[in-house]
Amino acid sequence: MMIKAVWFDLDDTLLWDDRSVKEAFESACDAAVQKYPTLQKDVLEEAVRKEARALYETYETFPFTQSIGINPFEGLWGNFTGGEHEMFRKLEKIVPEYRKNAWTNGLKALGIEDADLGYELGEHFAAERRKRPYTYEETYHILKELKEQQYTLVLLTNGSPDLQGEKLEMVPELAPYFDFIMISGNFGKGKPAPELFEHVMQQVGVQPKEAIMVGDKLTTDIKGANSVGITSVWINRDGKQRTDEIVPSYEIKHLSELHSILTQLNS
Repeated sequence: MMIKAVWFDLDDTLLWDDRSVKEAFESACDAAVQKYPTLQKDVLEEAVRKEARALYETYETFPFTQSIGINPFEGLWGNFTGGEHEMFRKLEKIVPEYRKNAWTNGLKALGIEDADLGYELGEHFAAERRKRPYTYEETYHILKELKEQQYTLVLLTNGSPDLQGEKLEMVPELAPYFDFIMISGNFGKGKPAPELFEHVMQQVGVQPKEAIMVGDKLTTDIKGANSVGITSVWINRDGKQRTDEIVPSYEIKHLSELHSILTQLNS
């Protein structure tokens, strides 16, 4: 059976989200060091990351954010004004306090009691993250080639509708390549839920053997694709080690390797 549709994850598959977050942390930590010169930037960043994760899990919204795939660091800059689920409204109310307290707690863990600075750094981080919409160097090239080859292109991303939409607005050249875009927050369940993959197949009009799913996360992209019989392609740019608990159909380091996979599958 010929492959008709190529599905892509968004964050750290097409968008270089890790770099955006890392640079926003570095900028905010630079600002903290200007006030407290004895601080070490990397130590503060690690402290804030740790405190943010811990605090994020205390909110009643945590199970919901897990189910649709909103991570703690998206909470540090997202506004969550979109989406129909009631939990989005609770997130909208929570995140200003969450941003402030995550940074305040990070400072406190290093012996600094300064809630005003915590607030300032929280706002600084959010603003700096919005200035950094990075894509990988091969992103547009591979999408252009696949489009020219008449593949149906699908974007399947976990997250909140407004934040994922904002990410796409930051790189307006990206969305027009796709024939169908699904954000998990609009569906109510995120990857790896089989129901989400089955819904997208119905919307696009393909059978499992007619699609491949490309993503960077074994626990969401690959597990979800495997669960419904879609060929899974793990983009592993950094040489991460994996166990045999979740096994992708293919593993690549660069999106250009998709060409040989598609040739093999279509032969």
